[in-house]
Amino acid sequence: MQMNTSDLESPNETIYSRQAIFGAPAGVRPGLALALSGGGFRASLFHLGALRCLNEHGILSRISTISSVSGGSILAAHIAEKVDPWPEPGNAYPRWEESVSRPFREFTGRNIRTWPILRRYLPPWNVFRSNIQASALAAHYAKLNPKNVSQLPAAPRFIFCATHMIFGVNWVFERERVGDYEAGYGDPGVITIAEAVTASSSFPPVFPPVRIGTRVRLTKTGRLPRGRQRDHYLKHLSLTDGGVYDNMGLEPVWRNHGVVLVSDGGAIFRFQLDKSPLRRLVRYSSILGDQAGRLRRRWLISKFNDGSLHGTFWSISSLVSNYDAGAEGYGTEVTKEFIARIRTDLDAFSELEAKILENHGFFLADVAIRTHVPWLANVTRPLAPPHPELMSDNRAKSALGRSSIRRWIGRF
Repeated sequence: MQMNTSDLESPNETIYSRQAIFGAPAGVRPGLALALSGGGFRASLFHLGALRCLNEHGILSRISTISSVSGGSILAAHIAEKVDPWPEPGNAYPRWEESVSRPFREFTGRNIRTWPILRRYLPPWNVFRSNIQASALAAHYAKLNPKNVSQLPAAPRFIFCATHMIFGVNWVFERERVGDYEAGYGDPGVITIAEAVTASSSFPPVFPPVRIGTRVRLTKTGRLPRGRQRDHYLKHLSLTDGGVYDNMGLEPVWRNHGVVLVSDGGAIFRFQLDKSPLRRLVRYSSILGDQAGRLRRRWLISKFNDGSLHGTFWSISSLVSNYDAGAEGYGTEVTKEFIARIRTDLDAFSELEAKILENHGFFLADVAIRTHVPWLANVTRPLAPPHPELMSDNRAKSALGRSSIRRWIGRF
């Protein structure tokens, strides 16, 4: 299986080379990339299981780039802090449960959504200071990783993706640069990893766009106008959730890496009646977003199938049996009616919810790797689950019975 993204990312607005549009041939592109989708804490925990699997296979240590969006960016910030030093190629990082998984499950066991939302509307009044919510959310993310973007490791390359509200393109935070091909690029300066994750995960309409214009100096100008008009644009430069543009985080990696692994924990489109004009308007945008995501996935799989891109893809709604009928994993009902319907927000997740999501991501990554890119793995046999005590379908259904319900105040 394989995939690509569709938009052109070139500083030249009139002339596009074949490589800029289609990427270089797969056989001559170096590097192994991992793309982590958005989807709130649900996606973060699903990816946590997938990365645990990649670590045990000896694949994580060989990844050259991790591109992430929203929930994927939350986990990426944690990985950048905890997996240090990065293991030698082919080796596994030791003490994964104690050093990586357990601390992250503890972090997602706290509601970090409600207070940042209310912070703007409670005394002292900050109604007209939209960035107060971003600051409150960033304070939570700083507990995962307190460093600046410029302090990210040189290898692997971490790319945190957001969406530029002015130009509607993918904005990146990296160790060496921040920006996009339309606005230009600049040095990350003192921007923190927590701020990058905040911009990447400020999902609308719950969180407003993050104003970052005063925090960056774009030296490579892209298509921004000159003079006072440029200053005006930069002053109002704002970023929203990276999933608005590309929820799988593919944009920075598909053209220039030989192998791409994609973990998709994003929201699943649901049947719903449009009972009022307001809900109908929301439904229009939901359908548009869903179709864009479907097109990206179909495009990716087609590229894997025709050999123009190497790698594999797994989704939170995927069935393990679709890859290998004899592989261990959760059944159809648990996957489709319970796991795939778990809420996608930043509310607290219980220990049982977190462990089931970690199991699910682990199994899907394992079977996808062994089915489509077995030459990547050090271990060809199926791996043991992280939390075998939760492998019963009945146990999982009991634990996830109310996991799809969003609570306005939140779970504390």
